[in-house]
Amino acid sequence: MIDVNKAASYIFNRYNAEFNTKIDEMKLHKLLYFTQRECIIMLGEPMFSAEFSAWRYGPVLTQIRDCYKWNSFILELTEEELAKYKPVFDSVFANYANRNSWSLSMLSHGELSWQRARMNVPQDANCEVKMKLEDIEADAERIRLRRFYFDEILPEINNAN
Repeated sequence: MIDVNKAASYIFNRYNAEFNTKIDEMKLHKLLYFTQRECIIMLGEPMFSAEFSAWRYGPVLTQIRDCYKWNSFILELTEEELAKYKPVFDSVFANYANRNSWSLSMLSHGELSWQRARMNVPQDANCEVKMKLEDIEADAERIRLRRFYFDEILPEINNAN
C-alpha cells in the first residue's frame, strides 16, 4: 500500500500534464475511488488505507480536501511504487479521466459501496458515513465479472454462432 497523498499527487500532476489544466476537486475524488477499485480488480488489494466518505455527489476522501485547497500535491511515488501501480493508474486514466465530473459522480452513484453507506440518508442530505472496504471489494468483483463476461464469454458465444 501507499500513502493516499501519493496517489492523489500522482493523479493531480498526471492530469495536469496530460490535459494541460488543473483537475477539479470532484473529479479528483472520483478518480481516487475508481483507482482504489481498479487496484482491487487488478492486484487483488487496495492501493491505500484511507476511507472514503459517502458524500452526496459520490465518494470523497476528506483528508485530500486540504491538499487540493492549498495545491500541496508534492509527494512522489518511488520507482518501485510506480512500477507496481502504473498499470492501475493507466487503466483509470484510459477509462475515466476524460469524462466530466458529473458523469463520474453519476457512475459512483451506481456503486454498491456508496449506496450502502447512504442507505438511510436522504438523497440531497450531506453524509459523513464511511464506505466499507468490503463493499468496495464487492464493487470490484462485480466489475471483474462484467469484464470477464464481455471480454471472454460473449466473444466465445459470438464466435460459436
